[in-house]
Amino acid sequence: MSTANFDNPNPLSNLEEWDDDVLKRYPEKGAEKKKEEFRNYDSPEIDSVREFYRLNHKYQTYENVLAKKDRFLKFEQRKMPWWSAMEYLNTLVDDSDPDISLDQLQHLLQTAEAIRADGHPDWFVLTGFIHDLGKVLCLFGEPQWNVVGDTFPVGCKFSDKIVFPEFFADNPDTYDPRYNTKYGVYSHRCGLDHVHMSWGHDEYLYHLTKEHLPEPALYMIRYHSFYSQHREKAYSHLLNDHDDKMFEWVDKFNPYDLYSKSPKAPVVAELKPYYEDLISKYLPETVSL
Repeated sequence: MSTANFDNPNPLSNLEEWDDDVLKRYPEKGAEKKKEEFRNYDSPEIDSVREFYRLNHKYQTYENVLAKKDRFLKFEQRKMPWWSAMEYLNTLVDDSDPDISLDQLQHLLQTAEAIRADGHPDWFVLTGFIHDLGKVLCLFGEPQWNVVGDTFPVGCKFSDKIVFPEFFADNPDTYDPRYNTKYGVYSHRCGLDHVHMSWGHDEYLYHLTKEHLPEPALYMIRYHSFYSQHREKAYSHLLNDHDDKMFEWVDKFNPYDLYSKSPKAPVVAELKPYYEDLISKYLPETVSL
């Protein structure tokens, strides 16, 4: 699927803009914004985020998701050692952005080290380290709206709890009777494993790691951007009892993803041996992206 010629598929100056917007929407407990500041989407600095979600909501269709799965889940783009793949992710950094001083690898190390410091299992630490690796999709030509953003089911009615729900007015699935009812192509409490989520780095990395990591880690990876459910409970009618239980792990993971960033850079050379050992414990020597 291609965007129209007048659409800029990459309105964010860098992918961290989406992360920062999520943090503004869901601030850490004890740091809540004043009521008049919450979701202030009329401020000029939010224009790029609004444009990002306009495109995301317009083009994230059921057909798009199936097409992207067919293309990228063959994992034919590149093959390299896992650590090299993490370093490859660093090429996403926009050197012209004055607000971002840490590269992608350092951000992931901060997340993982915060998890490690709290004494969680080593597979949990590894999950924190690799959870954004799927953003390499941008390096394979995917537009930002098909890589990051809050995720949500396709193939059923879009919830008004999703950020900027008004932009779904431009999505053709909104008017398709196959997809625009509460359940769409699904059934009551069918379970998320039977539900197609909007395409992006979460879904891609889940499929990349599903044969290697414990199930709680896979839920963290696959649903950590599914804010309309784990924050708003908008799709509980599709979750089954097992999903409900596993989402406890998603809830444990998300504070580390959102609130572990610090201007103090981790010393990569010191941490690399530990994480290379951790990778070798759970993952194959090389990864096919």
